Amino acid sequence: MVEDKGVTVLIEPTATMFLLGTEMDFVEEDLGSRFVFNNPNEVDRCGCGESFRVAPEPAKKA
Repeated sequence: MVEDKGVTVLIEPTATMFLLGTEMDFVEEDLGSRFVFNNPNEVDRCGCGESFRVAPEPAKKA
């Protein structure tokens, strides 16, 4: 759970490692308003904006 400026966001525990460093902003434009997410771990995104892909973790050396 993340709380900031009166807003509470619940995050699935297994998703936490993929969202570290993500910035969330609320944007109001002429035709509507929306949340915008800037995830520094993101390497690709689907066209609909519903899902994204992060870079795989490098293999650990034994």
